[in-house]
Amino acid sequence: MTASHASRAHAKLSASGSKRWLSCTPSAELESHFEETTSDFAEEGTAAHELSEIWLKFRLSQIKSGEHKKLWEKAKKGKYYSPEMEDYVQGYVAIVLERVSEARKRSKDAAVLLEQRLDFSAWVPDGFGTGDVLIIADDTMEVIDLKYGKGVPVSAEDNSQMRLYGLGALDGYGYLYDIQTVRMTIVQPRLDSVSTEDLPAADLVAWGDDYVKPRADMAAAGEGEFAAGDHCRFCRARSTCRKRAEENLELAKYDFREGSLLSTDEVGDVLGRIDQLQKWAEDIKKHALDQAEKHGVRYPGWKLVEGRSNRIYSDRDAVQAALIEGGFVEDKILTPRELLGITAMEKAVGKKKFEELLSDLIIKPVGKPTLATEKDPRPELSSAASAAADFND
Repeated sequence: MTASHASRAHAKLSASGSKRWLSCTPSAELESHFEETTSDFAEEGTAAHELSEIWLKFRLSQIKSGEHKKLWEKAKKGKYYSPEMEDYVQGYVAIVLERVSEARKRSKDAAVLLEQRLDFSAWVPDGFGTGDVLIIADDTMEVIDLKYGKGVPVSAEDNSQMRLYGLGALDGYGYLYDIQTVRMTIVQPRLDSVSTEDLPAADLVAWGDDYVKPRADMAAAGEGEFAAGDHCRFCRARSTCRKRAEENLELAKYDFREGSLLSTDEVGDVLGRIDQLQKWAEDIKKHALDQAEKHGVRYPGWKLVEGRSNRIYSDRDAVQAALIEGGFVEDKILTPRELLGITAMEKAVGKKKFEELLSDLIIKPVGKPTLATEKDPRPELSSAASAAADFND
């Protein structure tokens, strides 16, 4: 069994943070002054990776049945294990095995490597990462990455993390094989999403030489210009970064043209800026509260106070007993038993059983209209006004 996923070292210029330090090269040095933290979501993802490794090793005959059973039983005792996680991991494992089968059809001696350390330090100082699955067959090398999150689908297209993994795999194994194509795949089982990018090996190396290496050298030295954007989302310095503050304060000072009312162009422009402004404001609020509550920091004009709270029962069983003893009947004081919500039910019974027993009993109502950018892949709805105009025409 490989080393624990949670205990692995992390590179300063990590592949997972590459979008950030490639876009804002001084950010890596700035982040080094902040403590690296984890979250329940990250720990849950680690548990899913470890479970998938157990199953893939067994299904690929890299461990025997007895060792697999022992490791699996241990994993099932983990904090984050659930039938739901088992179902999603099995879905991921099935996709990997399908890719392995395809590779073995092309080449009987296809190599399949799990949890491989991928060194891309030829382009990024001390750069390395871990590839979940590496498949090498004939002239094609594929790196597969499991992402257990369920926020938004992550595309493998132009994905710097996957490309760095591809470079590491090419650098580590390219001398053994005549690799012409590097395939990079992201699997998100909780979103039923599989995304793949194929690049000629020469193009990937050119991307590393021409784009990555000069930026990585600047990032390692803490040089370059600060730049704010979507990449700030997971930066540890995002709450107090001056560049991000300047960018967002500029949004707040939006320079409107003359007139009492905003034009549709101005409203559209503001809509494109609001999300970043709101995220920055929320980050500032969370940071200030954390500093005041945990570190005693005082901000001019502000103080730490007790927030509002709602009344709760200290002992629900004792409340029920006291009311019944007081002459109240159960129908008067108890709510009827209700079905679990859909998400909780799917987790309780497992995804496979949920689909098997309830798929015909689940409906998804039409979502409420919402505004999205023109790049959003969802089809455009007709507004009530435009529908009425179409009818009149």
